[in-house]
Amino acid sequence: MPKAKNADEYIVQQRRAIAQNPECGASHYNLAVALMGQKQYDEAEKHLYEAIECSPSLAEAFVALGGISLQRGDLDGCLAHNRAAVKARPGFSEGWGNIGFIELQKGNIDNAIKALEKATTFNFRYVQAFANLANAYLIKGMIDESIDASLKALKLHPEFAPAHHNLSIAYLEKGQNQSAIDHCERAVALGYDVPAEILNEIEQLKESENRGQSTEDGGQKTED
Repeated sequence: MPKAKNADEYIVQQRRAIAQNPECGASHYNLAVALMGQKQYDEAEKHLYEAIECSPSLAEAFVALGGISLQRGDLDGCLAHNRAAVKARPGFSEGWGNIGFIELQKGNIDNAIKALEKATTFNFRYVQAFANLANAYLIKGMIDESIDASLKALKLHPEFAPAHHNLSIAYLEKGQNQSAIDHCERAVALGYDVPAEILNEIEQLKESENRGQSTEDGGQKTED
């Protein structure tokens, strides 16, 4: 099959493949993903269920269904689909990462931590899962664990703004003011929408640090 020149041509190709072999789960899944890219979620959903019917262990199809549920604001539906994904493939890190994210949104922090720890165990390069895990640890007051998770995210992706933001909060909690300032400024520079209360606290710290430096400089004596 020649490579499609655009999304519309790719959709046509996948429809043709399904017409030739309706039992091909991969074709249904590929078509569904392309339709999701066009925001045709209802038809995409239909083909994802067809993909699962043909290939019950296709964990990616369950995750895609979760994505559609999330688009509709259905957190419970998203959670259910991702749970089905990790049931179909227990070591599927994306499914565990999505479960952790949804549990975090629902305020189920212990469940979020368990899922996100599994996600990062199964995929030690899963940057977003490390960032979400750092956030969950922060909420639990596990500051050192949060710092460790954020540093792992930054080792993988030094410009990952959410990790810088999480570090700024963690260092604030530990009283490591300059580190908090540095990571907050980096998060802002990378375009992260830092909450106003954090920005205000950082500004107060910077002013305090500047006043302290000015006092220190002014108190120095010059020897003749």
